[in-house]
Amino acid sequence: MWPRLPSIGGLKFMSKISQTFKNHKNFIAFVTANDPDMETTVKNVVALAEGGADVVEIGIPFSDPVADGPVIQAADLRALRDPDLPIESIFAAVKEIRRQTAVPLVFLVYLNVVLQYGYERFTADCEKFGVDGLIIPDLPYEERGESAPFTDKHGLDLIPLITVTSGERISMIAKEATGFIYLVSSLGVTGTRESFASNLAEVVGQIEAVTDVPVAIGFGVHTADQARTMAELADGVIIGSACVQIVADNGQEAPAKLQAYAEEIRAAVDDVTVEEA
Repeated sequence: MWPRLPSIGGLKFMSKISQTFKNHKNFIAFVTANDPDMETTVKNVVALAEGGADVVEIGIPFSDPVADGPVIQAADLRALRDPDLPIESIFAAVKEIRRQTAVPLVFLVYLNVVLQYGYERFTADCEKFGVDGLIIPDLPYEERGESAPFTDKHGLDLIPLITVTSGERISMIAKEATGFIYLVSSLGVTGTRESFASNLAEVVGQIEAVTDVPVAIGFGVHTADQARTMAELADGVIIGSACVQIVADNGQEAPAKLQAYAEEIRAAVDDVTVEEA
């Protein structure tokens, strides 16, 4: 199904990210920038795209990543060996990625990073270098209005998180979403899991009742079987910690391992058919 067209300045459009959900289930991967270094980060993103990822999230390292578990926290620490890691170097990496692949890119970035860089400058550079969307995990819905004018101006999807305990807030969060909705699979922080919340299907139904913006499930998914199950429940699956662990285990040799892993997940997700609109 085509997602409902978001509105910017009264004009309707379908974003590059939303288009990737048309007529197949999505696989969204994640890596941390500058882990183990920026050159390898570029290779990691390209490898994931070549392995079949529809969208790649790039985590901007942060000293206090409240939504992340030990695997991604460790990646942030490795990436922040230089505590003054300039955001400009991450944009330079995006520029190089864009020379090699057109895969949609999403920054997962904590709010303080954006505030320090400046909303206008940050979103303008995202547009300039080829970032397609933002996930700001510590941005409350009530403060979304501070960010949305800048993301709208520069054509970026502002992708919200909905949890299995969002309850009455689900409707208002979902109605404002663009790109896709990140549905958190279970309580707690990121990290691989063997079990997930029992009400995921119910929450997906609540979201679909108010919007056609696609839903992708993340937090804890790491096996092909889990990816297949989540793709049956929603429009896509997000895998972060498992990708980051591959980088931790393999360092500069990670790209080939990531591509092989992405191919495995892609095959599993493709087992799930999607009904055409």
